[in-house]
Amino acid sequence: MATLNVLIIGDIVGRAGRNALKAKLPEMKEKYQPDLVIANGENLAHGYGVSEKILDDLEENGVDFFTSGNHIFKTGKDLNKILLDHPIIRPANYEDNMPGVGYKMIEVGTTKVLIINLLGQVFLEERIEETINNPFKVLDAILAETKMDKPDIVLIDFHAEATSEKKSLGAFVDGRASLMFGTHTHIQTADEYIMPEGTGYITDIGMVGVQHSSLGMEFDSIIKSFVSETKLPKIVPQHGLCLINGIIAKIDIGTGKTVSIERVTEYAEV
Repeated sequence: MATLNVLIIGDIVGRAGRNALKAKLPEMKEKYQPDLVIANGENLAHGYGVSEKILDDLEENGVDFFTSGNHIFKTGKDLNKILLDHPIIRPANYEDNMPGVGYKMIEVGTTKVLIINLLGQVFLEERIEETINNPFKVLDAILAETKMDKPDIVLIDFHAEATSEKKSLGAFVDGRASLMFGTHTHIQTADEYIMPEGTGYITDIGMVGVQHSSLGMEFDSIIKSFVSETKLPKIVPQHGLCLINGIIAKIDIGTGKTVSIERVTEYAEV
C-alpha cells in the first residue's frame, strides 16, 4: 500500500511562532518523515495576515504549502501578488472577486493532492466585513469542478469557530475527502479519528505560539479588555516556551482514505 504522509501545522502566531517552527521543523521532519508539510499562516505577521518576506522565509525552512482564514485580508500591500506567487490559498467561500484562490491542486511526486480552504459561518459571519458564502455548498461545487482532474488525495482546512459546524462538515464530506482538519481556535482538540467512510477528522489542530498566552497573545491586554469591557490592542509576545501543535496523517494514495491520524505537540524555547 502506497501512502502519503502529511504533516499539518496549526495557526502560526507572530514572530515567536515562526521562530519556534523554524527551530523545531528539521527535527520534526526527521521524526515524522512527512512527504508534505502544510501550515496555517493567517496569523504569521504580528498575529494578523502574511507578508512575502515571511512566506519566503518559511518556504526556505521547509513549509511546502499554506492555508489561511479570516485574517488573511489584513495583509498589507501586494496582497494579490502574495496570494498568486506563493503556495498559499485563502478561504474558497469568500466572494470570487477577492484576491487569491480558495483551492489548489499540487503534485507531490506523482500524487495529485487537492487542498481546499473554507471558512465557517457560525459566530464568524457577523464579525467579518467580507461576505462568507455557505461552506457546504461551496465545497460541493469545488469537488464537482475538480472531479475531472482526478485528485488522489483531498485535504480540507476548515477555519471555523463552532465545533458543531466543523463536525457536521466532516460528516458531510466523509468518503469524498481524505482528511478534514479544523483551524482557528488555537486550541488542539483530542478528538482525532477516522470517520466511517474513511475521512480523517480533527476539530482543531491547535497553534504555534507562546504556551503561556491567550491564544498566542499576551495576557495583560486581554485580561484588561475583559475586566474593563473594552477592546484594547492585542500584543504578540516575542519570547517564551512555544507550543508547536498539529497532526501527522498517513493517507492511502490508492483509495484516498486516511490510514492513521495522530496529534502532534512539540515545544521550542524562543
